[in-house]
Amino acid sequence: MSHHHHGHHHGGHDEEHAEAHNHVHDHDDDITPALQNLLYEQVDFSKLHTLNEEDSNSGRAICQKTWAQRMDTEPELKSSTDEQLLVIVPFTGQVRLHSILVRTSPTESSPKTLKVFLNPPSNSLDFETASEKEPTQTLSISQTSEVQELPVKRAYFNTTTCLALFFEDNWSGGDEDVTRISYLAFKGDFMKLNKEPVSFLYEAAANPSDHTMVAGIGQGVGRSIQ
Repeated sequence: MSHHHHGHHHGGHDEEHAEAHNHVHDHDDDITPALQNLLYEQVDFSKLHTLNEEDSNSGRAICQKTWAQRMDTEPELKSSTDEQLLVIVPFTGQVRLHSILVRTSPTESSPKTLKVFLNPPSNSLDFETASEKEPTQTLSISQTSEVQELPVKRAYFNTTTCLALFFEDNWSGGDEDVTRISYLAFKGDFMKLNKEPVSFLYEAAANPSDHTMVAGIGQGVGRSIQ
């Protein structure tokens, strides 16, 4: 019992320690708290794809950067024919999304408006649809080289299995065709869906014997009354 209490107290101390470091904005020491709730292992990179990317798989590459690589300038996602980008991000299970992390730049090529679509129909979302469809939420992106954390309305994103991120425009007001993003990540809670079918199967397996037992008792009572 005392051992458990000690562990709990130690956890509290760590949290206070992390908050103190966050307050100072010390980049070396803030790695552990920042990694909490980071959905990295849960992104299905093999199915992640980007429309209008200049370099093939560069959208996937910026999502595959680890937290330690978040300030690296390369690889970078650049738009191709115009300033718009559409990134489809599937997860390996169900996620309760908290926020989207993005790193851009203090230039006109920084994206400005991000429209987020929850669980879009597979492969049916294109630029025309994204422009006309009502997004789940619209977020604003600043011009900065710092990593921005864009909180979402969590109630909307409790059952996220896939996100479509539509970067609609950039800060140039139409003068700059290339939109650039160097880091993209997600924070939230991962629901381990694979555990549910297992417990369900156990319940299903137990049911036949329950029914047999009830039927047996019923017949027994019936016979004794006669």
